[in-house]
Amino acid sequence: MLIVLAGISFISFGLTYLAPGDPVRSMFAATGSMPSLEVLEKTREAMGLNQPFLVQYWNWLRGCLSGDFGTSYSMNRPVAELLLNRLGPTLQLAFVSLAMMVAVAVPFGMLAAVKQNKITDYLIRSCTFFGISIPNFWVGLVLLYVVAVKLRLLSVVSAGGGAERLILPAVTLAFAMAAKYTRQVRAAVLEELNQDYVIGARARGLKEHTVLWKHVFPNALLPLVTLLGLSLGSLLGGTAVVEVIFSYQGLGNLAVSAIKAYDYPLIQAYVLWTALIYMVINILVDISYSYLDPRIRKRSSI
Repeated sequence: MLIVLAGISFISFGLTYLAPGDPVRSMFAATGSMPSLEVLEKTREAMGLNQPFLVQYWNWLRGCLSGDFGTSYSMNRPVAELLLNRLGPTLQLAFVSLAMMVAVAVPFGMLAAVKQNKITDYLIRSCTFFGISIPNFWVGLVLLYVVAVKLRLLSVVSAGGGAERLILPAVTLAFAMAAKYTRQVRAAVLEELNQDYVIGARARGLKEHTVLWKHVFPNALLPLVTLLGLSLGSLLGGTAVVEVIFSYQGLGNLAVSAIKAYDYPLIQAYVLWTALIYMVINILVDISYSYLDPRIRKRSSI
């Protein structure tokens, strides 16, 4: 993890260093003023932007190791504080959208597998093709127009602290994920249904409901956990397009604002945080395997 994080930090810092645009000019433009060239040059010197690349990188990395990710150019606040303030809303959105997705994907995936090559299976697979093919931003705009503008059931902007602000963004994110995971659940369950232990369970007279949920589903769950971990990492990294559409104050929206303002410290810290989140979640997923599958725990003890 340390080697990967070091590589990501160097690449992200190098790309922002080579990016076009002047963060100092953008910083003054955000305040509505444009000082003289002399003031701009002095500001660059005070911020250390005139130093060589490796010196700038080392100073930034040394600060990151001590928890200081610098100060935002556009907001004039500590970067770590900004990221922490936006992490909570993103956590809420990620877990709510995942819960919605699991509530849809698991039962429909199981149903499609049980009704293989029947009308129910064909209907569910057709719906999943539709869901996978439609981009998130289009789903978000349609929901925004129909639910918020036409029906006026929810507000257009996801502001405030109530649960209502989560509904439209979470449904938008869960839509495509539910389509993908329904197909994954169907494939995993079909593979398990062809195993010998299922035939044996049915021969012993176990009810079909018991065979499916107590024997087939736990064995089909293992490959899905990896996909869930990747999806959770993506959501916690911030789903920028959806957050911008609904003006949801999460990490993705913050990252887009930072890119527009050439806010290099905020962009660099966001990339580093996202990479760290992915790696931590992957490790937790690997650890969870031993609890989900007793065979892995038995092999590791041997």
